[in-house]
Amino acid sequence: MLDDPVAYLDNACVTLKPQSVIDSIQDYYINTPGCGGRSVHRYGTHVSKSISQSRKKLANFFSAPSVNEIVFTRNATHSLNQIAKGLEWNKGDVVLTTDREHNSNLVPWLQLEQEQGIDHRVVRSNQDNTFNLESFEEACAEAGTKLKMVSMSHVGNLDGVETPVKEITKIAKDYGALVSIDGAQSAPHMSVDVQDLGIDFYSFSIHKMLGPSGLGGLWARTELLENMRTIQSGGQTVTTATYESFEWAKAPSKFEGGLGHFAGMMATGAAVDYLTELNMDDVHAHEQSLNRIMSEGVKNIPGVSIIGPEDPSKRGGICSLLLDDKLPSHDIALLLDEVAGVMVRSGQHCVHSWFNDKGYNGSLRASAYFYNTEEDARRFVDTFTEAVQAFS
Repeated sequence: MLDDPVAYLDNACVTLKPQSVIDSIQDYYINTPGCGGRSVHRYGTHVSKSISQSRKKLANFFSAPSVNEIVFTRNATHSLNQIAKGLEWNKGDVVLTTDREHNSNLVPWLQLEQEQGIDHRVVRSNQDNTFNLESFEEACAEAGTKLKMVSMSHVGNLDGVETPVKEITKIAKDYGALVSIDGAQSAPHMSVDVQDLGIDFYSFSIHKMLGPSGLGGLWARTELLENMRTIQSGGQTVTTATYESFEWAKAPSKFEGGLGHFAGMMATGAAVDYLTELNMDDVHAHEQSLNRIMSEGVKNIPGVSIIGPEDPSKRGGICSLLLDDKLPSHDIALLLDEVAGVMVRSGQHCVHSWFNDKGYNGSLRASAYFYNTEEDARRFVDTFTEAVQAFS
């Protein structure tokens, strides 16, 4: 093991956990390892109350109108699948996504296209990966009354580029379409007000928000949750059942079938408390400043190019690098860790469609968070530069 602390720059994948979150998880298993939402003994009651508090904190964090609009899921992928497979579709219904979507916001729609005959269409981005509002408006107009859903990432995990959600929503609503936003990369890094955005659905991953792994969430408007089918029926999803029939429970219980990740749900409250104490605008600005150090340090290295706009402030905390064939991204990522404890991501980052469309094998992605330092960013630049020279 290295004596120096690591420079953890893989935050777009999963974030590190504060002690308060770890303590909360441990507290559940040691002191109150009961069954929330079912048992009325002291363990179960404590768990139920704690989960209710966590749900309320999430609702406040996203400015949701009702705490009952917050559904716990396994991750943003689960949330997006709940949306895609929980709504009613007609053959020919049009769904618009961008050309930079994570598989979580692409594959469910492709699956519906294969199985139910919806019409999935892709809105192409500008050359620098920024959103092309003109192309989006044209796609909406072409779809016309068939436009059922606009589903797009708030911030791309490929490049850190933000999508103009409010503008998109305004246009989509003119055509009567629903708007689903993949917030996996925005929830941890900026202020998000679902009411101000005007959207219908917002998916997020709690494991990217300082919280436990294997936990995410979905916010949706009450009237949509009331009419949406659950993709995980069973215990807790109904109020009663006979051999012939059943009655659905109200949201969020309807969508949280089976025994839940109680320790994770309880620890989510600690994670949100931690984030709430931060100024999310300051967090965003700090990440941009670190990205500037990384981007300025590597942009002129031969055989290396940055995905997305040249201006680092338009890429949040993500610096994703395309490398020449002679620079294997996986090998360089391993070298960065082994030599200097710099931890980054290599590969196609679950955005296979974008890489395959352009013929790229993958990229090397450094992604910063509020706890990263300027020293972390400089260590990445220095070690990456040395690694490239070693392979040249």
